[in-house]
Amino acid sequence: MVHRLQVRDFRCFPILDIQFDPVFTCIVGKNAVGKTSLLEAVSVLVRLQSPRANSLSETIRFGSKGLVADGQVSDYRMQFYYSETRRKLALDGVVQKSSASYLDVARTVYFANSDILLISGSSDARRRFLDFIGSQFIKNYREILRFYEEALRLRNTCLKQFPTKTRELAAYTKTLLRFGHQLTAVRAFLIERLEPLIIDNFSFITDRNECLNVQYRPGATQDFEQALRESAEEEGRFRATVVGPHRDDIEFLLLSRPAQRFASEGQQRTIALAAKLGYAKLLEQEFGKPPILLIDDIFSELDPERRRRLISALPPNAQQLVTTTSLDWLQRSHIGKTYLLREEEHGATILKATR
Repeated sequence: MVHRLQVRDFRCFPILDIQFDPVFTCIVGKNAVGKTSLLEAVSVLVRLQSPRANSLSETIRFGSKGLVADGQVSDYRMQFYYSETRRKLALDGVVQKSSASYLDVARTVYFANSDILLISGSSDARRRFLDFIGSQFIKNYREILRFYEEALRLRNTCLKQFPTKTRELAAYTKTLLRFGHQLTAVRAFLIERLEPLIIDNFSFITDRNECLNVQYRPGATQDFEQALRESAEEEGRFRATVVGPHRDDIEFLLLSRPAQRFASEGQQRTIALAAKLGYAKLLEQEFGKPPILLIDDIFSELDPERRRRLISALPPNAQQLVTTTSLDWLQRSHIGKTYLLREEEHGATILKATR
C-alpha cells in the first residue's frame, strides 16, 4: 500500500504532499481540479506508467523540465525522476540500474469512467489494457513488447524504402517473429487466466442472467510466419506490416453477440468493471496480496444496486484511493481519510484535509 505521496511538477501540481489511509482515502473536488492527476501520480510512482498517457512526457507540468515522484510504499521509499533526457529510480535511497526490483514493490489497478472504451472503443484500448496487465504480471513483458515494437518500427521503415532492401527486411522479420511469438503466447495466457474471473465478476455485479465470454483475437489469425508471407502483396501496397500482435484484440461476447455492437451502455460499463475486477483478483491470486485500487469517480455513475455489488466485489484487503465530486453516495463509516481538492487563483492545486 502507499502511505505517502510527494510530487513536484506533475500535471497541475507544482508541489503536492499527501498521506493516505491504509484502507480507504477519498479525494473530493469539482471537475478539472486534479483529482484524476493525483491517482495518475500514484501509478507513475509505483509502476512508472500512466494509465492515461502513452508517454510520461505528457505528465510533466507545463514549463517544467521534468517531474519528481517520491513516496512511502509498503516498507520502501520509492523515488522517481523523469525528464525527456533522463530517468532515475531509487529504492530506500539506493539508485536502481534496472526497474525489476522497483516494480516488484507494489501493483495497481485503475478504474475510470473511460473504461467503457475497453468495450466500445478501438482495439488500441484493449491492447493497452493487456499491456498494462502483462507488465505487472510477467517480469519481462515490457522488454518483450519493447523489442517487438522496435522490430516493427524498423521493418515498417524498411518497407517504405524503394526498392526494398530484402536482406534488411529479412533480418527485421526474424526479430519480429521471435518477439511476436512470445507476445502472442503471453497475451493468450493472460486471457485464459482472466476470462473466468471476468465472467464471475460480471455475473456478480449484474442483476440479469446474461452469458458473457471473453476471447483473444490474435492479429495473425494463423501461424505468424505464414501470415507474413501471405500478406506480402498487401504489405507492398500499404508499405507497412499488416499482420501481427500490433493488431491483436479482445472480443467480449454477451449472449453470443459482440458487446461492442449489441450491448447497451450500461452492459458495456458493467463488462468493463468486471474486466478491471478480474485484473485485480488475478494480481492478488498470483502475488498473494491485493493491488492498490485507484478508483476515479465511478461510483456516482452507477445505480445504487450495482454500486453496492461493485463495492462488495472489490478485493476486501485492498487499499482504495477514491475520487469523487460528491460524498452523497458514500456511507461515511467507510471513509478513513477525506481530502478536499481545490484550485487556487494561480492555477496551483492544493489539498486540505477535511477530517
